[in-house]
Amino acid sequence: MLIAQISDLHIRPRGALAYGVSATNLFAEHAIHALLRLAPRPDCVLVSGDLTDCGLDEEYTLLQELFARLPMPVFAVPGNHDRREPFRRAFAGGGYLPAAGYLNFTVDRGPVRIVGLDSLVAGESHGALAPETLDFLAASLAARPEAPTLVMLHHPPFETGIGHMDAVRLFDGVAELGAIVARHPQVARILCGHVHRSIQTVFGGRACQIAPSVAHQVALDLQPDAPSCFVLEPPGFLLHAVTDGAVVTHAATTDRAPGPFPFILPADYPGKARRAEPDAGAI
Repeated sequence: MLIAQISDLHIRPRGALAYGVSATNLFAEHAIHALLRLAPRPDCVLVSGDLTDCGLDEEYTLLQELFARLPMPVFAVPGNHDRREPFRRAFAGGGYLPAAGYLNFTVDRGPVRIVGLDSLVAGESHGALAPETLDFLAASLAARPEAPTLVMLHHPPFETGIGHMDAVRLFDGVAELGAIVARHPQVARILCGHVHRSIQTVFGGRACQIAPSVAHQVALDLQPDAPSCFVLEPPGFLLHAVTDGAVVTHAATTDRAPGPFPFILPADYPGKARRAEPDAGAI
């Protein structure tokens, strides 16, 4: 089973740039094309927050048009740039979000359970998990202890070393989240967004991964007083392959690259006769 994770699209009204620089709508188009080029195609797509830049109805309408091009289901959690009620209206047709309250959900895709958690604090950049959300997670995990499970939320529950992003990470509910995850060995990954970089650590005894943005990336600057900046590094996404309960994650870019080129050397390759022929496919 293949599960794609995209994050931090920051869709803007048509013709607008994020921060006056980043063509996020165009970047999102590239991400959709990248997902459609995958062979085999993912069984579903997860979106780990900040789908829009300002939570406007117009932004969610554009987002719906983009996702309508995908032949597989899309499951999303809100980020700090989203707004709950417009988000709920936009994804009501998916049938996986509650009609009221926090935007927590559980979906089962074949053998895999996906639990989405709402870490949005309205009007703020940092995240929090309410007691109701933590109870929801515990109940979802207890209901299917045999199912390999991916837990997704927008705000990472750990420090990355990028100071201005760590100042707006998940705060409330971090210890409780770690304790719940530690009690449930079926949790295979904790998936996050928010930081616009591919970052991994261990949290609650499980792999915890932040997906890069499919738009702009946060500048990699680990100085304690680093300014809040972004760069136009290549956008990317994660692809989680689930086999017999084990998860292997691949990082990919949304842009097309030259190739693929075979590793087999042509007959007239310089120096080929002076060394043994490599095994087919050897690097």
